[in-house]
Amino acid sequence: MAHELEFVNGEASMAYAGDVPWHGLGTKVPNDLTPLQMLDAANLNWTVKKHPSYVFVDGMTIYTKRDALVRSSDNRILDIVTEDWHPVQNETAFEFFNDFIAAGDMEMHTAGSLKDGQIVWALAKIKDSFDVVPNDTVESYLLFSNFHKYGFSTDVRFTPIRVVCNNTLSLSLSKKSERMVKVSHRVEFNPDEVKETLGIAYEQMRKYADVSKYLAQRMAPNEDIVSYFTRVFPVQSSKETNRKEISKGAEVCLDILNKQPGAQYAEGSWWQAFNAVTYYTDHVAGRNADNRLSSSWYGPNKNLKTRALELALEFAK
Repeated sequence: MAHELEFVNGEASMAYAGDVPWHGLGTKVPNDLTPLQMLDAANLNWTVKKHPSYVFVDGMTIYTKRDALVRSSDNRILDIVTEDWHPVQNETAFEFFNDFIAAGDMEMHTAGSLKDGQIVWALAKIKDSFDVVPNDTVESYLLFSNFHKYGFSTDVRFTPIRVVCNNTLSLSLSKKSERMVKVSHRVEFNPDEVKETLGIAYEQMRKYADVSKYLAQRMAPNEDIVSYFTRVFPVQSSKETNRKEISKGAEVCLDILNKQPGAQYAEGSWWQAFNAVTYYTDHVAGRNADNRLSSSWYGPNKNLKTRALELALEFAK
């Protein structure tokens, strides 16, 4: 099976506190590690450096006006970047959490490397949560994504996770209003400015709690649920249209609606229907588990969840 999770000397470049996130891979650690201890545990204590890149043409050496981004641990070229591209070191990314951990507001949760080192992430659990209904808890996390890849910005965001099924939810109804900060590699990374822009968005989580509880209180008629899934997952091709009236994604969501973990909570509600989508994207769709993780955090499934939340509210109203 192909994995997007990186392996170093046969071991997954990942560390986790608490339950195994996926695959059963990585190094299990206590939940009281400092950010730099988590960095070491996940085998991420390497640096990157830019080196001029050249091509050889008819016996001549020509500078490409591009730089190779080289990793210190194995001299792997992670990508080719422009001269004005500023790398962010993994240590800098993890040190971002120092003040939060020291204040007791967060604890390090998972860290790892995807796509052969091009994406390094650190996830910290915020000590704040809410129950949508009794025993159905949503916890809040802060995700720092450090990209060693041209065309991607440093990404710091809040993300809620439903505990009963480990679904990563959509935090807001608008991509523009989501509590996240992206910093271009064309400027130097300033952690203090990012913290000021981001803030500890407890108010955003409380707004999300209100939305979730509202969906749990609104019952979803069967015919509306079918319409909901077909709008979240529209039929994409004429071939599929001729074969059946709903797409594969909609069909699978209908099948898992009453089977998904946590289906017993707010049964028959729009909260249940919305979580059928998040469960599908996080645990069913895609080639493998870390491919699903990458898509949920950085790919098309992230925007799909926002769309699913918007539609659930539209139907609920």
